[in-house]
Amino acid sequence: MFPEYDIIVVGAGHAGCEAAAAAAKMGSKVLLATMNMNTIAQMSCNPAMGGVAKGQIVREIDALGGMSGIITDQTMIQFRMLNKSKGPAMWSPRAQSDRMRFAEAWRLTLEQTANVDFWQEMVSGIEVENGKAVGVRTSLGITIRGKAVILTNGTFLNGIIHIGEKQLGGGRAAEKSAKGITEQLVELGFEAGRMKTGTPPRVDGRSLDYSKMEEQYGDENPSKFSYTDTQPLAKQRSCYITYTNSEVHEILKTGFEKSPMFQGRIQGLGPRYCPSIEDKINRFADRDRHQIFVEPEGWSTVEVYVNGFSSSLPEDVQLKALRKIVGFENAKMFRPGYAIEYDFFPPTQLNLTLETKLVQNLYFAGQINGTTGYEEAACQGLMAAINAHNKINSKEPFILKRSEAYIGVLIDDLVNKGTDEPYRMFTSRAEHRILLRQDNADIRLTKLGYELGLADESRLKAVDKKIEETAEIIAYLNNKAIEPKDINSMLEEIGSAPIIEKQRAGQLIKRPNVEIEHIAKVVASVGEYLSKFKQESVEQAGIQVKYESYIEKEYSMAARMGELENYTIKGKINYRDIPALSKEAKEKLLKVEPETIGQASRISGVSPADISVLMVYLGK
Repeated sequence: MFPEYDIIVVGAGHAGCEAAAAAAKMGSKVLLATMNMNTIAQMSCNPAMGGVAKGQIVREIDALGGMSGIITDQTMIQFRMLNKSKGPAMWSPRAQSDRMRFAEAWRLTLEQTANVDFWQEMVSGIEVENGKAVGVRTSLGITIRGKAVILTNGTFLNGIIHIGEKQLGGGRAAEKSAKGITEQLVELGFEAGRMKTGTPPRVDGRSLDYSKMEEQYGDENPSKFSYTDTQPLAKQRSCYITYTNSEVHEILKTGFEKSPMFQGRIQGLGPRYCPSIEDKINRFADRDRHQIFVEPEGWSTVEVYVNGFSSSLPEDVQLKALRKIVGFENAKMFRPGYAIEYDFFPPTQLNLTLETKLVQNLYFAGQINGTTGYEEAACQGLMAAINAHNKINSKEPFILKRSEAYIGVLIDDLVNKGTDEPYRMFTSRAEHRILLRQDNADIRLTKLGYELGLADESRLKAVDKKIEETAEIIAYLNNKAIEPKDINSMLEEIGSAPIIEKQRAGQLIKRPNVEIEHIAKVVASVGEYLSKFKQESVEQAGIQVKYESYIEKEYSMAARMGELENYTIKGKINYRDIPALSKEAKEKLLKVEPETIGQASRISGVSPADISVLMVYLGK
């Protein structure tokens, strides 16, 4: 009935979609198995992509040749660049998406991708022969053969939905959970755990009074995610902000005795940085209000996402409390919020390629690894697909360093440190964030994507042109002399000291308050020169000039740290035989089995002293 596939992807969420698209682009014959073809790329939680650090990940996916940035650009309804008041290392793109169009665009893209087949049914097990994944089994008893399997099961593995005292089996509202895979993997020797996430109620936008709320507009000149020729938004939909209050909190507290979280019915840990509203008012009892973001779900639908009001309290308590929020006095609820508990597998059981250590050619990506967020899932799907394709074609693994991409930071954190709560990416997790900006993801990664067969030649040419233009602009700025009479009034206006003699434009841009745009506005010759170039090349030049010394220091630090990555650890080592290692280091090193000294140095519980001992032992 089925041919043998190169790669079978189980699950069609954000990780599964990126995995299927990438593997097929690279030339693998792919089967995408999902329980419901109508929920491919469903935005289960908020209808948005990007945000702090997450936006950088989407741009990295795009730079490598993935699809999330393109799909987002095609279907967004609002765009904002967050943290523009801070340095460029913190700038983070975020888009409000049209939920229905996003899912539709992903499905149509996959249907139009050569080498992708689909099968709608629950996968209940993995076919394993001689320690290697060779296919999957479905709930109908069908065996489908494949050279590699990527599991992207999201919240579906033994998922349980909690609403007050009610418990429903399911991986998402109105969708059944997946059975069989966890049990088989545990039998094979994998360690499993439970995690929890939640979602807020959805309400009817026609029942809200937006005049009582703060309107949140998109950027005046919206940008986009993809480095390709997708079009920026010509019009945008606003979001709104309102707040809870003490009356809302008191109503919510009446439901605590029926709360599955407070009564111990939920065993899994939830996301620390996206707590439920009941958790917020319990943990931050001194606060009399919490921010609520009122987010439309699309261009035309009246459905609204109540961001900041995630809850698993009884539905009547949720509605009663909602109606005490300013602007929500007459709110009609489409469905209540709920918590969902599901199985995950601690990611220390993976190699840096996302292949499992116990079973060859079996890869995990997304929430099965303990992460939370569409962006985190999508980049793992992309990386798992690249490595699965390379493995079955006897090619080298593809591993991004921490100094190369947020994707590298994420996977390195997961594999070396593990996680006991849903992992979310932040800029603070990256020690080289001045190098990992959203504006230079194409410069960092497109050549790698092209060499993999993911990014096409037109992308590479566009990056090469950007690099050439940037270098040309930098040379011009470092040589262009500016007269005091041309610039001093502008400098005084922005609170910067006037100059008393000619100064190079590049030196002026290094000042904290002075941007390349300021000089272009008041010095006609500079403005005329820069108008010949693409705006992104001008922006890139400005950043590189202003932060030159910081960038050089980061490259130097990354190079020093990278030296440890060159010290490989070959073969299996029984760390218990190294007496000078600490007991904790022995346990952690045996569990993770690092491939380099650099990787060993990042394992939680392995001290610098342990690394010194290890290097002596290995003769390094």
